[in-house]
Amino acid sequence: MSEDILQKIVRMRREDIDRLGLNFNIDIPEARRVGHTEFLGNAGAILEVKRASPSKGDIAPNLNPVELATTYAEAHAQAVSVLTEMNFFKGSLRDLIAVADLMERRRQQGLHTCAVLRKDFLLFEDEIDIAYRCGADAVLLIARILDDAQLVKMAQRAQKFGIQAFVEVREADDFRKLAVVTAALGDAAAKTIVAGVNSRDLATFHTDPLIPASVRSKLPAKAVFESGILSAADATYARNLGFTGILVGEAVAKNPPLAKDVVSAFESGCENARGLFWKKFAERKFANNETRAASSQDARRPLVKICGITREEDGLLAAELGADMLGFVFSTTKRLTTEEFVRSFKTRLLRSACNDVAPLLVGVITDPNSVEGKTAIKLAQEGVLDAVQFHGVNPHNSDALAESCSAALPYYCAARVGAPEDFDYIASLRKNGEPRILLDAKVEGIPGGTGKTIPESLLREKANGAPLWLAGGITPENVATICEKFHPELIDISSGIEDAPGIKNHDKMKALFAEFAAK
Repeated sequence: MSEDILQKIVRMRREDIDRLGLNFNIDIPEARRVGHTEFLGNAGAILEVKRASPSKGDIAPNLNPVELATTYAEAHAQAVSVLTEMNFFKGSLRDLIAVADLMERRRQQGLHTCAVLRKDFLLFEDEIDIAYRCGADAVLLIARILDDAQLVKMAQRAQKFGIQAFVEVREADDFRKLAVVTAALGDAAAKTIVAGVNSRDLATFHTDPLIPASVRSKLPAKAVFESGILSAADATYARNLGFTGILVGEAVAKNPPLAKDVVSAFESGCENARGLFWKKFAERKFANNETRAASSQDARRPLVKICGITREEDGLLAAELGADMLGFVFSTTKRLTTEEFVRSFKTRLLRSACNDVAPLLVGVITDPNSVEGKTAIKLAQEGVLDAVQFHGVNPHNSDALAESCSAALPYYCAARVGAPEDFDYIASLRKNGEPRILLDAKVEGIPGGTGKTIPESLLREKANGAPLWLAGGITPENVATICEKFHPELIDISSGIEDAPGIKNHDKMKALFAEFAAK
């Protein structure tokens, strides 16, 4: 079996240590000569001194670590993360020493001081000593590359020096290790351990902003969202999930002026209903994957949203069959629903014993300023609906709507796709921090439920490997083929299981879910 990127980094690092020693043949201070700043003592951003990465190659190869760290400090970052891995990230212990010395000068001048994190693939306890002597206030410990005993020893060494252990977790076994090291440190854990979850898989270096959302509830109060933060909107999204910190690398290393906006966006945000929706969705997605992998069902089965519910019996059957989301249309079409119906259905659903985990309820709107749109928004703000689906509506183009979304409204966006240029709109939504976007077939003059599919060639050309949420023309007859070709994360079905708009055919619904059970 060929080694993945993480295994290659660790192997080459071991070879360098064997050849150069734990200090990599760099002169380091015999004793620590700088003061200490608590790592993530307050909620905020951790910004990175990063020249390159395995996934991007050169990012900022000519950066000056002192100048960049000064920019970060002036932006009021809580910490500066300094890459010291030399093969793939082109970092050095010299960078760590230089940044720590800078922060000591700022401390003596009474200026804002950032904590300093040594970010590397540390393997030995003595590397903690070296980091401390070089001025680090915290060290990254990657649970995935350390066994239980070594992780505990390294965290205990950090505790001995009075610096923090930033323990990075991502996989199920990482959380077990986090529990082990927390138990081993006892009362000291609260002061020593800061947990971080990486949205980037270190084996493949692919990122997914739903990974941190799925595990936030498993992390201690002080936790960091790592990787994938490319804009101020991404920073707000992470804060909405309830993270204490964000770690931002490429975006600010390439564009230092962005630092101020990222720091401000994170610090001005808060945990809210938008974040709660994404946590619910992500937890459901990954829990379903685990359940399906252990059962006769296909573990690759997408999540299923049944849209256009107008009758209680249709919604309850969909929930019983295993629907993950139910959609209620608040737009003047034949599938239009009412506030009274949704309230009544929610009560009936919660009383029903048909499913241990009730599907998420979504209000679909095409005009947020209409009576129907305002009703859906009100129901989402009250928690009757779990989210609003802005169908063909860009909430970021309206100051009033954007303010509502950033405050208390859980939502996601749906985009109509029929031509290559439509993906420009999707790209703009992603830049505004949208972790997922539903793609629906575009038919002029009809907002949705058309029975039309998105052209396959367009999806293949433009989807770019991002997790797909697909709507449009999906039926029990073609769902298996669509899933085989595009592996969507979620499918949204309405007309494909109807006898008439809003009237679901129960045999068709059963046939749809039977397609997955038969895999």
